[in-house]
Amino acid sequence: MDKPKPAHFLNANANGFRYVEKTNPQISNLQFLTYGVYELTGKIASGALAHPEEEALLFGWHGKVVVTVNGKEYALDRYDTLYIPRGATYRFAQESGESKVIVCRATADNTHPVFHSKWSEFSKDEKRIRHLKGKDVFLMFDVSEGADKLIAGFTLFQPHQRSYPPHNHTDQEEIYIFTKGRGSMEVYADEETKSFVRSVNEGDAVTIPILNYHPVFSQEEELDFIWCIAGNRYWVGDKNKDFMTGKVDKLTT
Repeated sequence: MDKPKPAHFLNANANGFRYVEKTNPQISNLQFLTYGVYELTGKIASGALAHPEEEALLFGWHGKVVVTVNGKEYALDRYDTLYIPRGATYRFAQESGESKVIVCRATADNTHPVFHSKWSEFSKDEKRIRHLKGKDVFLMFDVSEGADKLIAGFTLFQPHQRSYPPHNHTDQEEIYIFTKGRGSMEVYADEETKSFVRSVNEGDAVTIPILNYHPVFSQEEELDFIWCIAGNRYWVGDKNKDFMTGKVDKLTT
């Protein structure tokens, strides 16, 4: 008989791993998107996680973690992105410190390959960057990658800038998750009924149902946010060049 192993005392304030779900289709006006945050404290290894009917995107926010997907390890640093296929098993691990990883999920019928996009590489790849006036868009998970509904990236606003022209979508819903700085955001179906005008800070998020315009405004500092889309897979500026030139007052895609 093997020698008995010692017990493990877990103090109430011990290191840990938890998931905080922020929104999902049951409590929002979105059809597909669920958003949450994984929080890791100290030396930790999570149990197995999986989403049997959903594909997911992980976004490194604070700290450094290792994510193991179907037995293969991926290092996830700040602003790195990792696509988790429908039904794939994944785990988190870190040696020390505090980390936060953002997750967005959407229903999917098909399984696609894991895709790991490193900020250190993608932020220097001009094929992945769209330069707009006062801001840059980084396509971290684009239409060239396999997925059913998801695409995503980061937008970095310089101080005192705004989204222009305002745009909306007939076939995409979105969530913006603010990862640095402070600013403001509007979401509205038309100017006459505009009522959603909010200040936004690091950690805030805004859901954007289909057919809502959604301009963002930065203030005296850089404002960074994740944009994650579920629906038809395109980025507005690649589909409609008027978005890039700013020659219209508003546009619909």
